[in-house]
Amino acid sequence: MRRATGTHTPAVHALLTHLHQTGFHRVPRVLGTDDQGREVLSYLPGQTIGEARPWPSWAHSDAAMLAAGRWLADFHAAAASFTPPADAQWFGDHDEVRPGEVIGHHDAAPYNAVWAVHTGAAAAAGENPHRGGGGELVGFIDWDLAGPAAPVRDLAFMALTWVPLTARHVAAADGFPLPGGTDVAFERSRRLRLLLKAYGWEGTMQEVLSAVRQRAAEHADGLRQAAANGYGPAVVLVAEGVADDYERAVIELDQDWEVLSQSGQPS
Repeated sequence: MRRATGTHTPAVHALLTHLHQTGFHRVPRVLGTDDQGREVLSYLPGQTIGEARPWPSWAHSDAAMLAAGRWLADFHAAAASFTPPADAQWFGDHDEVRPGEVIGHHDAAPYNAVWAVHTGAAAAAGENPHRGGGGELVGFIDWDLAGPAAPVRDLAFMALTWVPLTARHVAAADGFPLPGGTDVAFERSRRLRLLLKAYGWEGTMQEVLSAVRQRAAEHADGLRQAAANGYGPAVVLVAEGVADDYERAVIELDQDWEVLSQSGQPS
């Protein structure tokens, strides 16, 4: 894989190298740069969603979501021992790692997951905790947004995109088989609790939901600000209604809050 570099690239490469050194291999390996100055990363073998919509069935399964939650917990544990370079620059709003923070991925959504589909005996073999639904989560790609933040911020974006807690019409377009009417809130509550249990979350449900709400609102605001500043891709996304979709997600989250947060701890 060859991609253009940025000011964040050296810090991201240091993080990926550290992860492999600690034995966490479910991320791309840094192979250097080519003669055009592009970063060269190893491929993770498997399928990605790509441009498919609705998303493939593996992206909707409980098994895939649980594997993603376990991946995030393992990644955070491996990243906890990482000391960034003194001159590290990250994509986010600050470069230093503050107390209680870890370097997070911040975009560990289904569209950045690599999933290896197995069939027949291979699908049923073994007790690999990252396997399920006829496949296995290989890892996550696209580390451009990595940076320091509280772990719950990383977990919140995973909840937003895997449960999902996106706007209902967005989830439907992505192919999630959510029930209609009020039952959708109860199904989302069930999946959210499964995800938090897989991650090993020890805080409250309200903390996660507040972080999800903040991330969705910030995403909408950020897109609108970038579009107002003339940033081409943001202009397109706002015109396509993506900012509206995130704002709708906030509204629906507020409407479903009581059902989603009916217990202080995930069960």
